[in-house]
Amino acid sequence: MTVGLLIAVTMTLIVASTPILIAALGELVVERAGVLNLGVEGMMLIGAVTGFITMFTTGNPWLAVLVAAIAGLLSSLIFGFLTLSLSANQTATGLALTIFGTGFSALAGQSYSAMPVSLFRSVFPAELTTHPYLRVLFGYSPLVYFSLIMVFVVWWFLKRTRGGLILRAVGENDLSAHSIGYPVRAIRYGAVAFGGAMAGIAGACFPLLLTPQWAEGMTAGRGWIAVALVVFASWRPFRLLAGAYLFGLVMTMELYAKAGGGPLTAIPSELWAAMPYLATIAVLVLISIRRDASTNAPACLGKPFLPSN
Repeated sequence: MTVGLLIAVTMTLIVASTPILIAALGELVVERAGVLNLGVEGMMLIGAVTGFITMFTTGNPWLAVLVAAIAGLLSSLIFGFLTLSLSANQTATGLALTIFGTGFSALAGQSYSAMPVSLFRSVFPAELTTHPYLRVLFGYSPLVYFSLIMVFVVWWFLKRTRGGLILRAVGENDLSAHSIGYPVRAIRYGAVAFGGAMAGIAGACFPLLLTPQWAEGMTAGRGWIAVALVVFASWRPFRLLAGAYLFGLVMTMELYAKAGGGPLTAIPSELWAAMPYLATIAVLVLISIRRDASTNAPACLGKPFLPSN
C-alpha cells in the first residue's frame, strides 16, 4: 500500500466514523444519567433532513448544523416528556421516536430527493488541505474536529467536574441523589437534550460530509451502531472513539471493495455492506456473555424515577 493510498484510506475512515462518534457521545451522556434513549436513529434522520433543507435553502453550513442540533434537541424533549414526566417505558418510547423520525424525514425531504448541496469543507488554507501529506491533519470539515474535541470535553465533564459527578450519581442511584437535594428530572432532561442535539448534528453530517444530497433513510442504521458502541465502550469516551473508528474502518473497506480495491473484491460487496451491522451484533453478543458486562452499566439505566414524595 502506497503512502498516498494509506492517507486516503485514513481520511475516509475518519470522515465515515464522525457521525457515529458524535451520536454515540450524546447517547453516552444520556445513559450515564440513567436514561436509555433508543431513538438515536430517528433523531439523526430529523437532523439530517433539517440540516439538508437549511443548507439547500441558505447555503450556510454553520446554520445547517445549528438547525439540525435544535431539531434533534426538540425531538429528544418529546422523548424526555414522555419518559421523565409521564414515566412512559423508555424502550418503547425510544423505538417510537425512531419510527417518528423515519416518517418525518421521509415526508419533509420528499420534494428534495436527489437535489445536491455543497459539502462542509475544511476552513484551513488550500495549501494545507491539498498538501499530499498535511491534508491528513488539515483536510477535514470542522465537524470532524468537533467530534474529536467532544471526546475530551465529555471525558473531562464526566470525570473532572462537579456537574459530571452529579450526573453520574443520578445515573447510579437516583433516589439517593434526590434525597440530598439534586433535581433528578432536571438533570436527566439536560442530558436527554444534549444527546438529542448531538444526534441532530450527527445526522447533519450525512448530507454535509458524506453524501451531498438528500436520500430517504440516508443514515442507514448508523444510529443503532452508535447505541451499540456505547455498550461496547463500557460507557467510556476514549473507548468510544476507538470503537467508532473500528466501525469506520469496516465501512471504508466496503467502499474500497466496491471501487475495486484489490484483494478486498474477493468478498462480495453485499457482505461488506452488512459487516458493520454483523460486527454490531457480534460485539453485543460478546459483551452479553462477559461476567462483568453489567457492572459497568449505570445502575438506574432504563428505570423510571419514582420518588416517594
